[in-house]
Amino acid sequence: MARVALVTGGQRGIGAAISEALQAAGRTVVASYAGNDAAAQAFTERTGIVCYKFDVGDFEACIASVAKIEAEVGPIEVLVNNAGITRDAMMRKLSRQMWDEVIDTNLGSCYNMCKAVWDGMSARKFGRIVNIGSINGQAGQLGQVNYAAAKSGIHGFTKALALEGARNQITVNAVAPGYVDTEMVRAVPPDVLEKIIARIPRGRLGTAHDIARGVAFLTADDADFVTGSTLSINGGQHMY
Repeated sequence: MARVALVTGGQRGIGAAISEALQAAGRTVVASYAGNDAAAQAFTERTGIVCYKFDVGDFEACIASVAKIEAEVGPIEVLVNNAGITRDAMMRKLSRQMWDEVIDTNLGSCYNMCKAVWDGMSARKFGRIVNIGSINGQAGQLGQVNYAAAKSGIHGFTKALALEGARNQITVNAVAPGYVDTEMVRAVPPDVLEKIIARIPRGRLGTAHDIARGVAFLTADDADFVTGSTLSINGGQHMY
């Protein structure tokens, strides 16, 4: 039986590339999404990957949805916490609501989803968890106090949870993408985008497939000696 992999936010952009990479690696993949029914349906029709709609920032919805997926598809043995949002603003304009929405969706979702699958993974003595962080969680970014805090929190969360999971053969790692050629980045004004690319030693934006290949590596059955790590995929823009 193929291992079941759940990718949150897995039907668009980087998430879609991750879903397809895991499917190519022989996993039975399911994807979650929050609101775009048409995009989810089109993704399922194109790939055969089933999508489940729920809010990863809602703890009870995560618990119920994981139970539903496991009843209908099988036990989740690979989890990729990819779902995320931005609510960018400088501190003087950053509202508490903008802060809470980003923290709940980007960081709180990692707790919600890991909590939902943890007991099952522990009982089966196998699990692969990958949390998608960000270069901006490592280096910071102007106007992204909430996003940088959430993504930085993911890196600490990953290390601590890896220590808990090690004895039960559960690996927990993070991937920190740099600037990737997605819809969000393509919406950046051309002059700003040119300056961003100029700071990337490789001289280009990343692709969704660059990130997906890293996730596929970390979730492989034989990647069992890699845990508590953050894999930076940023073209050399930020090294530490």
